Amino acid sequence: MIIVTYIHIILGTVAVLAGAGALVARKGSRPHRLVGNVFFASMVTMALSGIYMAIVMPMAISVLAGVFTIYLVGTSWTAAKRLDGVTNWLDFVALATALAVALGGLLLGLEAQNSATGLKDGLPPFPHYFFAGLGLIAAAGDLIVIVRRGISGKQRIARHLWRMCFAYFIAAGSLFTGPGATAFPEAVRETGLLNIPEPLILVIMLFWIVRVLATKWYGSKPVAATSSS
Repeated sequence: MIIVTYIHIILGTVAVLAGAGALVARKGSRPHRLVGNVFFASMVTMALSGIYMAIVMPMAISVLAGVFTIYLVGTSWTAAKRLDGVTNWLDFVALATALAVALGGLLLGLEAQNSATGLKDGLPPFPHYFFAGLGLIAAAGDLIVIVRRGISGKQRIARHLWRMCFAYFIAAGSLFTGPGATAFPEAVRETGLLNIPEPLILVIMLFWIVRVLATKWYGSKPVAATSSS
């Protein structure tokens, strides 16, 4: 368990560094694709180790977080790789996964709400319902892709961006305010600096989504369908 914990923290650190590189690198460039590959691999492995630890503990919501993280990086990856206006079986797998996360969050929330202590694994209903809501939002996006038989242009890039950034948000949370925070000296933890990366990532995510959807950036600087981050 200790070894898995260290692997989880180390890969989380790699994912955070690679995610930062993906955000600052020129979109679609070779460095962007390179750090994107590292981000993808480290995030999936980190999430798998997190799921294992959550099952052993147990901590049901961390299982949801791990599955949702893999789902986010997977759908972000395919959004960057896919051709415009194309669907395949992976879109149906993504939809089923998002709905499973939503259902799991709902059931865990109800279990916490109806328990004698009002808790599930030490947590109140809200965090579980939060994941249920995230799952529904993500599933709605997957359903739109399936119904429209693909996604293209700005919408495809926006899908790639928000899912990559939100997965990055989860990784940063695991490192800076989650289990990984113990790796930092207590003096650093007490400064509050570790609380900065998470909201900063959300701000950057919103900036890029607005830039892609509401400006002419995408049309003037096309992002190849083979890019990844």
